[in-house]
Amino acid sequence: MSSPRADRFPVGAAATIAELERDPHPLLARLRASEPVSWIPALGGWLVTRRDLAVAVMRDAETFTVDDPRFSTARVVGPSMLSLDGPVHARHRAPFADRFRPRDVEARLAAFIEQEAARLVGGLRPAGAAELRRGLAGPLAVAVVAESLGLLGTDSATVLGWYDAIVGAVSDISAGLEPRPSGAEAFARLAESVHATVQTGDPDALLVVAATGAASGTTDTGDAAGAAGNAAPRALASGLELPEVVSNAAVMMFGGIETTEAMIVNAALHLLSHPDQLALVRTDPALVADAVEESVRLEPAAAVVDRYATRDVELAGAAISAGDLVTVSIAGANRDPAVFTEPDRFELRRPNARLNLAFAQGPHFCLGAHAARLETRVAISTLLRELPDVRLDPDRLAAAPRGLVFRKPESLYVRWDD
Repeated sequence: MSSPRADRFPVGAAATIAELERDPHPLLARLRASEPVSWIPALGGWLVTRRDLAVAVMRDAETFTVDDPRFSTARVVGPSMLSLDGPVHARHRAPFADRFRPRDVEARLAAFIEQEAARLVGGLRPAGAAELRRGLAGPLAVAVVAESLGLLGTDSATVLGWYDAIVGAVSDISAGLEPRPSGAEAFARLAESVHATVQTGDPDALLVVAATGAASGTTDTGDAAGAAGNAAPRALASGLELPEVVSNAAVMMFGGIETTEAMIVNAALHLLSHPDQLALVRTDPALVADAVEESVRLEPAAAVVDRYATRDVELAGAAISAGDLVTVSIAGANRDPAVFTEPDRFELRRPNARLNLAFAQGPHFCLGAHAARLETRVAISTLLRELPDVRLDPDRLAAAPRGLVFRKPESLYVRWDD
């Protein structure tokens, strides 16, 4: 028996998880055209696919909140800037956001990222072939997170192990399963390292600043491209409790590894799959920045973000009830033809590519956006500079990005002449 919502939203009613994971873009285009806010039974909630509506939802934290007991990440790592709204969200976010402004990222991390990317690519060179997700993208993302957090008694391999276990537990909850015990064990080890780091009292350490409190600036606006509508007032931080520092360190680890790895491998795939665009970058290496921006527009690392309605509200004719899940399709918004001409085309000279929503909008605009962009630019630039004839491996079919929430190829094999 069909439901009233299914009758009202037939395109959404026919959608499947498999379709959304494999290649959602044709479905998202149909939804955007006829049901821009659609009830998707497979998701158990609403899906927003039009850019203007996506922005409206993400900017209105009073009506569409992340602060809900169903939020899976919070069930594993506790409340954090990722799962809170309002003044308490601002208090959690402020000490971390201060260290991720563009000028601070450049000063603290640029040289490290350059050195690490060069080391990784240099290590790949003698083989004449590599798989870029595990050989470059993932290791670079993990190394930068480890450097950013400055956790005592850890290295990149340790951080990656914690990350894998915590993500596994979150995935279990999202699938309706009991979380695997290794997630709680990894979170406990992370907590021990955070405690030890905070106890050093190093005034330059990010986690120490978060725990002791520091004067914040007047406004957290992300970067110039994403600033509009992202401003949120920030009072002086009084310091977070140690459990709060641990929870926020966990979500920074999660976001910094998962999404940045995907950004790097997606950008490499897009460029190497489009010889005409690659030729432009080889002629003018400064165009790498444009290529990265177009890549995150075409295939954002985080395809969706979840919100929960706090009250009954109508959005584009859809009657949303208090408590309903409202999922914003970043992937759908980023290919809105009302904003981006020929939206399915990879065009690195697209004049408005930075209108993409890959880093969200509003109070939850990604505080690591500049760091992620920098890592991706450096990774791609280093790859093309050090391996000038790098190309897709003709003996291995390039995998397309896939995933319901986080989208990237499972692997990306390349070759070059040693």
